[in-house]
Amino acid sequence: MLTIAAVREVAEDVGAAGRPHLHPLIDFRADLHGLLWRRADALFELTDAMLCAQGPVRSPVELSMEPEFRRGHGSVYAALDQGRIDAGGLRRLLLGVSAAARPGEPLMFALDVTPDARPDAEYADERVMVQVRGKGGDTFLPGWPYSILVGVQWGSASWVDPIQARRIRPGEEHTDVTIEQITDLLDGLEATGKLTAGDPPPLVMLDAGNYATDISHALADHHVQVLVRLRATRVFYADPEPRKPGERGAGKRHGREFSCSDPARRHTPDIDLVANSARYGTVAVRAWTGLHQKLTRTGRWAGHPADQRLPTVRGTIIQIVVDRLPDGRKPTKDLWLWHAGPVQADTDLVDLLWRAYLRRFDQEHFHRFAKVYLGMARAHLASAQATDRWMHLILAAYAQLRLASPHVDDLRRPWHPHPQPGRGLSPYRVRLGFRRLRAKLGTPADSPKLTRPGPGRPKGSRNRPKDKHPPYRKTVTTDNEHRE
Repeated sequence: MLTIAAVREVAEDVGAAGRPHLHPLIDFRADLHGLLWRRADALFELTDAMLCAQGPVRSPVELSMEPEFRRGHGSVYAALDQGRIDAGGLRRLLLGVSAAARPGEPLMFALDVTPDARPDAEYADERVMVQVRGKGGDTFLPGWPYSILVGVQWGSASWVDPIQARRIRPGEEHTDVTIEQITDLLDGLEATGKLTAGDPPPLVMLDAGNYATDISHALADHHVQVLVRLRATRVFYADPEPRKPGERGAGKRHGREFSCSDPARRHTPDIDLVANSARYGTVAVRAWTGLHQKLTRTGRWAGHPADQRLPTVRGTIIQIVVDRLPDGRKPTKDLWLWHAGPVQADTDLVDLLWRAYLRRFDQEHFHRFAKVYLGMARAHLASAQATDRWMHLILAAYAQLRLASPHVDDLRRPWHPHPQPGRGLSPYRVRLGFRRLRAKLGTPADSPKLTRPGPGRPKGSRNRPKDKHPPYRKTVTTDNEHRE
């Protein structure tokens, strides 16, 4: 394995001398190669082929036809099946090159699940039921769900910083995986120096379907704030009125009711502000602080000690009402958010939160680009572990596009529009010019060794029948959707 200094020497030999702005990308590629513990050269060249292919990635084996992959087509699947990638080291490497926060503002991250549906893969292992969205409505199919963690930033572009792709394994709860990813994120931020004492707590944004109260309670002792989208059917409660002198009994735990769906069951907001947006017109933001849900002993709370009261998890409910959608349509419903963390919600924070949550939709653009052009759902492997490696390579490839975006040539096709002044290139346009930039970067992968053909298949041998793997289905539900 080449050292970073050796890779720089190679890069200088191919034309990177006098270009120190390329060194961060060169260092990243060298560090990435060091995290590939087995079949490192084949895995690294597979990533380069993914970046330099001029069209969508349709299957891993087709990448063997790219000139950046100097090995045979059999090495593609051998690398994915037998290779090893340091997942924790890759997460810290990606965190190290992620964008910094603006002064006085928190680092912002988004976390969402994307499905890799494999309904016909009867021999694929560790499949579970995943939700697939389509024109005919949502359906549930066997496949692999991946919880994707990315960093988001301000700006006019939809770039994100990929951090982690964590597969939800059979028997694991989505909430437990989310909590694990957030705690690992905080450890990684401290290890890479991205989060120091005195910095605002990082902001992690989640889509609807996550249990806001459960996640907030589990992370109550951590230096992090969560912002979760709520369904409009949720009901919360304020704290009860103070007990009157001489009143007996345990006292009430829940005060006046607050309904997201019924305006008549809401009280006056604690924070009320109006803002203007070029994309959404007039935006009205209202916030109610100190609200909580009424919990029951089901789901994650089924094992709570019977002699102890269920906790009261307080947070801030935020309502966002926009004048129009970016495409000009009138919105049919309001956006509801839950915020909890070690910071007190005030007018400035609420104004930042609603603007920050709109940046969460950049993750949708990342999922679409990764699936269409980088082949996120095109591996079609029988091994779940091999698919994990494929997902890790996709994150590493996208991170290289992010680092290369200021340095590539705009190889615009005649039918492509001209870029807007002052606006960077999109991931698609950066990928078009990455092959030319790669010639200046060098590669830490060694050249393939000449080998003799193997003896082939022994005469008289037969194929061993594979075992079918039915998808995992839950037998005991832990759904908390019945909560008020």
